Amino acid sequence: MTRLWLVRHGPTHARGMCGWSDLPADLSDHAAINRLSLYLPDAPVISSDLSRAAATASAIGGDRHRLPDDPDLRELHFGDWELRSHSEVEAESPDLIRAFWDAPGATRAPGGESWNDLCHRVDAAIDRLLARALPDVIVVAHFGAILTQLQRARGITAQQVLGHKIDNLSVTELARHGVTPEWTVGPINHIP
Repeated sequence: MTRLWLVRHGPTHARGMCGWSDLPADLSDHAAINRLSLYLPDAPVISSDLSRAAATASAIGGDRHRLPDDPDLRELHFGDWELRSHSEVEAESPDLIRAFWDAPGATRAPGGESWNDLCHRVDAAIDRLLARALPDVIVVAHFGAILTQLQRARGITAQQVLGHKIDNLSVTELARHGVTPEWTVGPINHIP
Protein backbone atom coordinates (compact mmCIF):
# COMPACT_ATOMS: atom_id res chain seq x y z
CA MET A 1 0.00 0.00 0.00
CA THR A 2 1.12 3.54 -0.77
CA ARG A 3 -0.50 6.53 0.89
CA LEU A 4 -0.47 9.74 -1.11
CA TRP A 5 -0.57 12.96 0.89
CA LEU A 6 -1.68 15.46 -1.77
CA VAL A 7 -0.91 19.01 -0.67
CA ARG A 8 -2.06 22.09 -2.56
CA HIS A 9 0.62 24.77 -2.82
CA GLY A 10 0.46 28.10 -0.98
CA PRO A 11 -1.75 30.88 -2.37
CA THR A 12 -0.68 32.97 -5.37
CA HIS A 13 -3.41 35.61 -5.11
CA ALA A 14 -3.91 35.34 -8.89
CA ARG A 15 -7.25 36.71 -10.05
CA GLY A 16 -7.58 34.68 -13.25
CA MET A 17 -7.09 31.11 -14.40
CA CYS A 18 -3.57 30.25 -13.27
CA GLY A 19 -2.16 27.10 -14.84
CA TRP A 20 1.39 27.05 -16.16
CA SER A 21 2.23 30.66 -15.26
CA ASP A 22 5.06 30.46 -12.77
CA LEU A 23 3.68 32.69 -10.04
CA PRO A 24 5.24 32.53 -6.57
CA ALA A 25 3.36 31.24 -3.55
CA ASP A 26 2.68 33.45 -0.57
CA LEU A 27 4.27 31.41 2.22
CA SER A 28 4.17 34.16 4.83
CA ASP A 29 1.75 32.28 7.12
CA HIS A 30 4.50 30.48 9.03
CA ALA A 31 2.05 29.04 11.58
CA ALA A 32 0.02 27.34 8.83
CA ILE A 33 3.18 26.02 7.17
CA ASN A 34 4.39 24.63 10.51
CA ARG A 35 1.02 22.97 11.29
CA LEU A 36 1.01 21.39 7.84
CA SER A 37 4.57 20.13 8.20
CA LEU A 38 3.83 18.62 11.62
CA TYR A 39 0.67 16.92 10.30
CA LEU A 40 2.44 15.18 7.43
CA PRO A 41 4.32 11.88 7.84
CA ASP A 42 8.08 11.50 7.68
CA ALA A 43 8.02 10.65 3.98
CA PRO A 44 9.65 11.71 0.71
CA VAL A 45 8.35 14.94 -0.82
CA ILE A 46 7.84 15.57 -4.53
CA SER A 47 6.31 18.57 -6.23
CA SER A 48 5.40 20.10 -9.53
CA ASP A 49 8.26 22.07 -11.06
CA LEU A 50 6.30 25.34 -10.87
CA SER A 51 7.79 27.59 -8.20
CA ARG A 52 4.60 27.91 -6.14
CA ALA A 53 4.58 24.13 -5.59
CA ALA A 54 8.35 23.69 -5.31
CA ALA A 55 8.66 26.49 -2.73
CA THR A 56 5.77 25.05 -0.72
CA ALA A 57 7.43 21.62 -0.78
CA SER A 58 10.67 23.15 0.49
CA ALA A 59 8.82 25.09 3.20
CA ILE A 60 7.10 21.98 4.60
CA GLY A 61 9.95 19.58 3.83
CA GLY A 62 12.08 19.91 6.94
CA ASP A 63 14.40 16.89 7.08
CA ARG A 64 12.27 14.87 4.67
CA HIS A 65 13.91 13.43 1.56
CA ARG A 66 13.19 15.66 -1.45
CA LEU A 67 12.51 13.89 -4.75
CA PRO A 68 13.17 15.77 -8.02
CA ASP A 69 10.38 18.10 -9.17
CA ASP A 70 8.11 16.56 -11.78
CA PRO A 71 6.62 18.79 -14.53
CA ASP A 72 3.86 16.20 -15.05
CA LEU A 73 2.40 17.31 -11.70
CA ARG A 74 1.68 20.82 -13.06
CA GLU A 75 -1.72 22.44 -13.06
CA LEU A 76 -4.02 22.35 -16.10
CA HIS A 77 -2.55 24.38 -18.97
CA PHE A 78 -5.08 27.12 -19.77
CA GLY A 79 -3.30 28.23 -22.95
CA ASP A 80 -4.68 31.54 -24.26
CA TRP A 81 -6.94 31.83 -21.21
CA GLU A 82 -4.00 31.88 -18.82
CA LEU A 83 -4.36 34.58 -16.11
CA ARG A 84 -7.63 35.78 -17.62
CA SER A 85 -10.91 35.86 -15.71
CA HIS A 86 -13.78 33.52 -16.48
CA SER A 87 -16.04 36.47 -17.34
CA GLU A 88 -13.46 37.95 -19.71
CA VAL A 89 -13.12 34.67 -21.62
CA GLU A 90 -16.86 34.08 -21.54
CA ALA A 91 -17.43 37.43 -23.26
CA GLU A 92 -15.25 36.23 -26.17
CA SER A 93 -16.00 32.49 -26.30
CA PRO A 94 -19.14 31.70 -24.29
CA ASP A 95 -19.85 28.30 -25.84
CA LEU A 96 -16.27 27.10 -25.57
CA ILE A 97 -15.72 28.08 -21.94
CA ARG A 98 -19.11 26.62 -20.95
CA ALA A 99 -18.21 23.33 -22.62
CA PHE A 100 -14.78 23.42 -20.96
CA TRP A 101 -16.23 23.71 -17.43
CA ASP A 102 -19.72 22.19 -17.72
CA ALA A 103 -18.71 19.04 -19.60
CA PRO A 104 -14.98 18.66 -18.85
CA GLY A 105 -13.23 16.06 -20.91
CA ALA A 106 -11.92 16.62 -24.42
CA THR A 107 -12.57 20.38 -24.70
CA ARG A 108 -9.39 22.47 -24.67
CA ALA A 109 -8.69 26.13 -24.12
CA PRO A 110 -7.00 27.50 -27.26
CA GLY A 111 -3.32 26.60 -26.98
CA GLY A 112 -3.96 24.66 -23.76
CA GLU A 113 -4.95 21.20 -22.68
CA SER A 114 -8.17 19.40 -21.87
CA TRP A 115 -9.22 17.79 -18.59
CA ASN A 116 -8.49 14.41 -20.20
CA ASP A 117 -4.97 15.59 -21.10
CA LEU A 118 -4.40 16.70 -17.51
CA CYS A 119 -5.64 13.36 -16.14
CA HIS A 120 -3.38 11.40 -18.47
CA ARG A 121 -0.32 13.48 -17.53
CA VAL A 122 -0.88 13.42 -13.76
CA ASP A 123 -1.88 9.72 -13.75
CA ALA A 124 1.48 8.93 -15.38
CA ALA A 125 3.38 10.90 -12.73
CA ILE A 126 1.48 9.24 -9.87
CA ASP A 127 1.91 5.79 -11.44
CA ARG A 128 5.69 6.35 -11.48
CA LEU A 129 5.54 7.15 -7.77
CA LEU A 130 3.35 4.13 -7.02
CA ALA A 131 5.81 1.88 -8.87
CA ARG A 132 8.44 2.83 -6.29
CA ALA A 133 6.32 1.08 -3.63
CA LEU A 134 7.00 3.70 -0.96
CA PRO A 135 4.66 3.47 2.05
CA ASP A 136 3.98 7.23 2.05
CA VAL A 137 4.67 10.05 -0.41
CA ILE A 138 3.91 13.75 0.01
CA VAL A 139 2.92 15.28 -3.34
CA VAL A 140 2.79 19.08 -3.50
CA ALA A 141 0.75 20.02 -6.53
CA HIS A 142 -2.18 22.05 -7.77
CA PHE A 143 -5.98 22.14 -7.60
CA GLY A 144 -6.54 20.32 -10.90
CA ALA A 145 -3.78 17.77 -10.39
CA ILE A 146 -5.16 16.81 -6.97
CA LEU A 147 -8.69 16.54 -8.33
CA THR A 148 -7.55 14.18 -11.11
CA GLN A 149 -6.40 11.72 -8.48
CA LEU A 150 -9.53 12.08 -6.39
CA GLN A 151 -11.56 11.42 -9.54
CA ARG A 152 -9.45 8.35 -10.25
CA ALA A 153 -9.70 7.00 -6.69
CA ARG A 154 -13.45 7.51 -6.43
CA GLY A 155 -14.25 6.45 -9.99
CA ILE A 156 -16.40 9.54 -10.56
CA THR A 157 -16.78 11.91 -13.48
CA ALA A 158 -14.78 15.07 -14.03
CA GLN A 159 -17.93 17.12 -13.53
CA GLN A 160 -18.52 15.45 -10.15
CA VAL A 161 -14.95 15.92 -8.94
CA LEU A 162 -14.88 19.58 -9.95
CA GLY A 163 -17.49 20.19 -7.25
CA HIS A 164 -14.86 19.55 -4.58
CA LYS A 165 -13.05 22.38 -2.87
CA ILE A 166 -9.27 22.08 -2.55
CA ASP A 167 -7.88 24.98 -0.50
CA ASN A 168 -4.33 26.21 -0.52
CA LEU A 169 -2.17 24.37 2.05
CA SER A 170 -4.79 21.63 2.40
CA VAL A 171 -4.16 17.87 2.39
CA THR A 172 -6.14 15.22 0.54
CA GLU A 173 -5.23 11.65 1.51
CA LEU A 174 -5.51 8.71 -0.86
CA ALA A 175 -4.17 5.18 -0.57
CA ARG A 176 -3.52 2.68 -3.35
CA HIS A 177 -3.61 -0.97 -2.33
CA GLY A 178 -1.61 -3.65 -4.10
CA VAL A 179 -1.13 -3.91 -7.83
CA THR A 180 -4.84 -3.75 -8.59
CA PRO A 181 -6.41 -0.30 -8.73
CA GLU A 182 -8.05 -0.43 -5.31
CA TRP A 183 -8.15 2.96 -3.65
CA THR A 184 -9.11 4.25 -0.24
CA VAL A 185 -10.07 7.91 0.11
CA GLY A 186 -9.24 9.59 3.41
CA PRO A 187 -9.83 13.22 4.38
CA ILE A 188 -10.31 15.61 1.48
CA ASN A 189 -9.23 19.25 1.71
CA HIS A 190 -8.07 18.88 5.32
CA ILE A 191 -6.50 22.02 6.78
CA PRO A 192 -4.27 21.06 9.72
